[in-house]
Amino acid sequence: MNIKEVHDLFLKCKSLSIDTRKIEKDSMFFAIKGENFDANTFAQQALERGALFVVLDNASYVIDERTILVENSLETLQELAKFHRQYLKIPIVALTGSNGKTTTKELINVVLSQKFNAKATVGNLNNHIGVPLTLLSFTNETEIGIVEMGANHKKEIEFLCEIAQPDYGYITNFGKAHLEGFGGVEGVIEGKSEMYKYLLENGKVAFINLDDPIQIEKSKKIKSFTFGLHNNFADLNVQTIEANPFVVINYNGFFVKSNLIGLYNANNINAAVAIGSHFKVENTDIKSAIENYVPTNNRSQLLKKGSFEIILDAYNANPSSMAVAITNFLQLDNQNKVMILGDMFELGNESQQEHKIIVDSLKNQDKSVCYLIGKSFYENRISNENLYFFETFEDFSDFLINNKFTSQSTILIKGSRGMALERTLDFI
Repeated sequence: MNIKEVHDLFLKCKSLSIDTRKIEKDSMFFAIKGENFDANTFAQQALERGALFVVLDNASYVIDERTILVENSLETLQELAKFHRQYLKIPIVALTGSNGKTTTKELINVVLSQKFNAKATVGNLNNHIGVPLTLLSFTNETEIGIVEMGANHKKEIEFLCEIAQPDYGYITNFGKAHLEGFGGVEGVIEGKSEMYKYLLENGKVAFINLDDPIQIEKSKKIKSFTFGLHNNFADLNVQTIEANPFVVINYNGFFVKSNLIGLYNANNINAAVAIGSHFKVENTDIKSAIENYVPTNNRSQLLKKGSFEIILDAYNANPSSMAVAITNFLQLDNQNKVMILGDMFELGNESQQEHKIIVDSLKNQDKSVCYLIGKSFYENRISNENLYFFETFEDFSDFLINNKFTSQSTILIKGSRGMALERTLDFI
């Protein structure tokens, strides 16, 4: 069966799933092998739960005409997504970067939704499986698609661009994330810039932050729409930004007061404003969209618990995002400040050095008490009256049972997803 025939069957379905626990009636189920399971074994279960068709790659589990045997289910999913993208012919905005991808994607979505029937990547489904699933969620009613692309090694963005074929692209930044897979910061820059290469070769448009010299350097010769702070040469000139703690920007006389914390979120907002401006969304609608956006899922959330004000940013962390979060937090006016920082993962051979850099940046400050949690921070522990080190979260939680934070404190919680530092909320 060729990909057009698979696509014809897909169009008869109401949705697509790779998880039998989430199957909807009249859906198409793709049996994709995992490290510890073979989804082909769930073919019968998928049909019983309401799937209209099942795509599988093991002939032993073919049942009847409702089961579609292919050579490789994952590759067929990716080919189907590419075919569907070409079938819809809608404009696609793709974005990648080391930090801020998901927040920026959400902001772009709410802004463009003011004018278009826009649809974006759900959550962080941004890899070789997530991007195809995102594209296949777009329908004839979708007027513009926003696709988030993640990567932890070179050639991954190149591959995802081949599938999504974006008309527009944006790279949030080039930071110290996934250093293990990319082989260092230069590898990160090279890998993320694969999006620029695609845009250049296909005559597409890049959104460029003129405050980022790497973006300027790597995007030469590409058609672009630019934005920048105090930059009269930019297509969108942002006059002012501030954060205490919420980010407020001023452009074209419009003051946009967001619910996002920290100056590091300013460029995420600026990018969404620039993209909205490029697509002729009214300034009043851009302002309304951003001011009504409230972050979720442990991303720069401001929470109240008793007398405490908590900045919960525990979805992910890398050296770049950790450094800017700390800098921003120390600049806040609040008197009683507490930082709870967890290990940063996927740093490879750079891990010890990067954790040491964070510790060194904290040892001479006296504006906040700091609790550093995890094996990597613990191995870089030093004697300092403002720094407390815990090898495990359990050690830290035991400490909290008998030691309370000062009343009226403002608390920053930041760490990699695997640290699950949101558990701290149970002990405050």
